[in-house]
Amino acid sequence: MTSTKAQKRAIAMMLLCAGLWSIAGIFIKQLPWNALVIAGFRSLIAAGVLAVYMLVARVRFVFNQDSLLSGIFLALTFLAFVSANKLTTSANAIVLQFTAPVFILLLSTLLYHQRLRRADLAVVLVTLAGIALFFFDQFTPGSLLGNFVAIGAGFSMGVMYLLTGRADENARMTGIFIGHLITALVGVPMALVFPTPVDPPAVLSILALGIVQLGIPYVLYGLAVKDCPPLACSLLGAVEPLLNPVWVFLFDGEAPGPFALVGGVVVICAITAWCVWNDRQAAS
Repeated sequence: MTSTKAQKRAIAMMLLCAGLWSIAGIFIKQLPWNALVIAGFRSLIAAGVLAVYMLVARVRFVFNQDSLLSGIFLALTFLAFVSANKLTTSANAIVLQFTAPVFILLLSTLLYHQRLRRADLAVVLVTLAGIALFFFDQFTPGSLLGNFVAIGAGFSMGVMYLLTGRADENARMTGIFIGHLITALVGVPMALVFPTPVDPPAVLSILALGIVQLGIPYVLYGLAVKDCPPLACSLLGAVEPLLNPVWVFLFDGEAPGPFALVGGVVVICAITAWCVWNDRQAAS
């Protein structure tokens, strides 16, 4: 049984984890590199951080079908998310990726024949309505494409969560490590194709993304997930899409449109409320 002290420590780590994840948009917007190059070098650095953690924590590398598939879909998530940040606003990218729980619900219903409850159907419909609002603000082809790519990131993340949902720590962390490696293998060579100017601000930005925004948070997640209550994890997960557009607005001046802002509130509130309700139903 998890102690209250351990739970509080885990909640604090999850809160810090979500806060660090939320700074992605700041540095992605500032880097004058191609999205694939950013994703590749970010994951290459994060893989190093994760490798150190796995070595120190004695987490075994388990290469099997589950870890490989989860790694592939995590890599797709990384590549799509960074690309979406370059094509549309950071607020749109992170909030539309936050639709992952809805895809988990739909895929569980289609693949595992999980019964769709009224509350489940309601959150799907409300979330779809919120997503539709994003497209009222985006009339340029690039922004529209960015919205679709961000939704794709939510889908691939949902699949990744399904694949690792029942995995132990070894398989889960191996899948994350494989995801970083695949992303690096895809993105790093693109530096030879696209202009990739290297100067102190660019180096600092990619180091911040790889170490602070992606590497350390996944270590914190690996430590916290053992003791953090499901309800707390669900609620703390909403910190990232709430903070991300705030940081980008403060540091880059980018602001979401009015329809996207309303849509973001609808999506975050609907999914968070559903997570709370679902957790209470499971507990009862």
